[in-house]
Amino acid sequence: MNTLRKLLVIALFCALMIVGAFVRFPLPPVPISLQTFFVMLASLVLPPAMATESIALYLLLGAVGVPVFSSGGGIGALVGPTGGFLVGMLFEALVGSLIADHKGTSGLWRDLVALLVGEIVVYAIGIPYLKARLSLTWAKAFAVGMTPFLIGDTIKIIAALSLRRPLRDRVKAFLDKESE
Repeated sequence: MNTLRKLLVIALFCALMIVGAFVRFPLPPVPISLQTFFVMLASLVLPPAMATESIALYLLLGAVGVPVFSSGGGIGALVGPTGGFLVGMLFEALVGSLIADHKGTSGLWRDLVALLVGEIVVYAIGIPYLKARLSLTWAKAFAVGMTPFLIGDTIKIIAALSLRRPLRDRVKAFLDKESE
């Protein structure tokens, strides 16, 4: 696999997440955005290491102060109320991509499970962190950290599933292409 092509694809998915973070509906304390859609796509389209690296790059850029998160940039965003969801996306990409299996045996149901498990991972990390940072009850943490996102997550999952095959094939062809 060509290293330069690999780095370009990682950077592209990082850039898509940055753009997705700014396509948002500001719902306090956790905004609804498209960044999670691009994490889902990375999980389905990229091999596990590349999916994880693209999210890690995104988090690193935000941690050093580049305003890539919905709330801006800096370490404060990672330790703020939505920090658990941001870190959860790293594990969503890894777990989802491992389940999706990029060796050609993946099918619709396997990819659906990959996305559902990935979303569970994000919520499993994000909700307890939100609860702790804002001193919420469990019911309130679920009410503000998950419930408003379920319909949007469902739409994102459907969209990611519909785009996965053509994107996976194109990315694989791009990565496998010999340098010219």
